[in-house]
Amino acid sequence: MNPEKGSYAILSHTWGPDEVPFQKDLTSAKWMQEFAKIEKTYELAKEGNIQYAWVDTCCIDKSSSAELSEAINSMFRWYQEAAVCFALKGSRWIRRGWALQELLAPKNVELYDGNWEFMDSKDSQLLDALSEATVIDSIYLGGDDYIWSATVGTQMRWASKRETNRLEDTAYCLLGIFDINMPLIYGEGDKAFIRLQEEICKQTNDLYMFAWTEQPGNPLSYSSPKKHRGIFACHPCEFAAFQGLHRRDVGCNFKGEFAVTSRDSPNTRLQRLSPPK
Repeated sequence: MNPEKGSYAILSHTWGPDEVPFQKDLTSAKWMQEFAKIEKTYELAKEGNIQYAWVDTCCIDKSSSAELSEAINSMFRWYQEAAVCFALKGSRWIRRGWALQELLAPKNVELYDGNWEFMDSKDSQLLDALSEATVIDSIYLGGDDYIWSATVGTQMRWASKRETNRLEDTAYCLLGIFDINMPLIYGEGDKAFIRLQEEICKQTNDLYMFAWTEQPGNPLSYSSPKKHRGIFACHPCEFAAFQGLHRRDVGCNFKGEFAVTSRDSPNTRLQRLSPPK
C-alpha cells in the first residue's frame, strides 16, 4: 500500500467471526457477516469524495509473513496519512490494543455506533469523554505531533488496560506509538514486549521507561518462581499507576548514554556509557 497522502479513508474496528479475507473476491463475499462494514466504509468514502477506502481484513495478505510484517510496521503511518478514519465505537473497541494507534494517529476520526449512526468526531465535545474512557489526555488525541512529546511511561500507560488476541501483539500494536520498526516473530510470546523496550532504549534516554510497578496478579510476572527480574516491564499493565510528567523535559532525560547488555546476568541490565554532563 503506497497511496497518496489524504487520498483514502480507513476503518478502525474490532474483528468479528466472519471477516472477509484478502483472498476472498468481494463480489462473492456479500453474504459474509462482516461484509457490511466494508461496504459502508466504501459508501462513506464516496460521500466524502475520497478516492479509496482501506480495511485491514481484506487489504492485508496475512498468509504472507513478509507482507504482514510490512503492514504492521507501516500501520501507524497509514492511519496518520488517511483523509479520515471511520471508527466503529464500542466497549470492545475501547479496550482493543490495535485501536490505540488508530485513535491517536489520524487527524480526522469519525465515530459511529454499531448501526453505523454517526455519533461525533474526535475533535469535538466527545474528546473529553474519549479521554476519560481511554486514560489518554485530550491534548494527545488531536492527531498532531503531541504524542511524541509524551514520556515513555505516559505512552505505556495508554496501553496498560488494552487487550490483544495474541500475546505478541501487546508489543506489535505499539510499534507506531514509539516510532519503532522491528521484525515480527509470532511464537516468541512475551519476549516481543522485551524486544520492544530494547528498541526504545536505542532511541531515547527517557528514564521514565523504567518507572513501572510490578503487578503481582499479572500472569506474565517474572517475580515467581524467579527471585529476580530484569529492568524492563513484562507488560504495559505495569505502567497503569504511572504518574510522571506528561511532557518530556530535561528533568526526565538521562544526560549521558546507556545501552542494553546481558553482562553478568541472564536478565537484561543497563550499562552507562558516559557520565552525566
